[in-house]
Amino acid sequence: MAFNNQSQVSEFILQGFSEHPNLWIPLFGCFLSLYMVALTGNILIITAITLNSSLHSPMYFFLFNLATMDIVCTSSILPKALEGLLSEENTISYWGCMTQLYFLTWSASSELLLFTVMAYDRYVAICHPLHYSTMMSKRLCNVLAAGVWLICAFNSSLNTGLMTRLSFCGPNVITHFFCEIPPLLLLSCTSTYINSVMTVLADAFYGFINFFLTLVSYGFIISSILNIQTSEGKKRAFSTCSSHLIVVSMYYIAVFYAYISPICSYNPERSKLAGVLYTMLSPTLNPLIYTLRNKEVKMALRKLFPSFRN
Repeated sequence: MAFNNQSQVSEFILQGFSEHPNLWIPLFGCFLSLYMVALTGNILIITAITLNSSLHSPMYFFLFNLATMDIVCTSSILPKALEGLLSEENTISYWGCMTQLYFLTWSASSELLLFTVMAYDRYVAICHPLHYSTMMSKRLCNVLAAGVWLICAFNSSLNTGLMTRLSFCGPNVITHFFCEIPPLLLLSCTSTYINSVMTVLADAFYGFINFFLTLVSYGFIISSILNIQTSEGKKRAFSTCSSHLIVVSMYYIAVFYAYISPICSYNPERSKLAGVLYTMLSPTLNPLIYTLRNKEVKMALRKLFPSFRN
């Protein structure tokens, strides 16, 4: 094609949920509701943290970044998924697919890396409370957040760039409701060896290494909480990290469920289910979990919106 000499495909067909036409309307209503709640919840969190000085601390600074990533993630997927549920044939242009792949990979990998940073923040807060302000200085927080965005932007650029080097000669049906690496590699008519290696390396870093570091942080956190003498002190310490632990567990379960197997055994149905979990359900539940379990956030929202209730 004129736009890409290495590709004979100008557009892809997103299979989506075409095999279940009786579910299109219910799924549209469900996905639209999730999208609206995700956008509203994350925008509220960003607004509350920005406008309330009492929330200008490292924990809420990272929560601000997480909410931003959630908006990018869900907005890169949901509009096209909703359009596909209203049309008989859901097509996406070649470059539209690459763009969606870039922003999805960027936001999803950023969340995994940020979870590790947030776990470290909770480790310092609970295990080294007297040195917290020094160890988690504003400068360090800015460096960590910028590092998360830049490292993941580089990773996304690398994987998307490698994808554009492949030739797609047909068929052009992506067995998913959005563009992601495994089903795209299955459609390539040229060697995907380098892409597969880079995908495995990225999965090892973002999935296993970050998961291990998060577990180590929470291992120290739990050990420190158990050493607290009073039950009230244990409860207060655990409440500062319980919301993050719930969100991290939910996200990693979805990611491991979808990508723990190699590309050669890629399962479309399993990947679609996991895709719903981490691109729709997780961005929707994150602000609810952090808000409903956090008194400071609820107080900030009540100041901004007097009609807000528990």
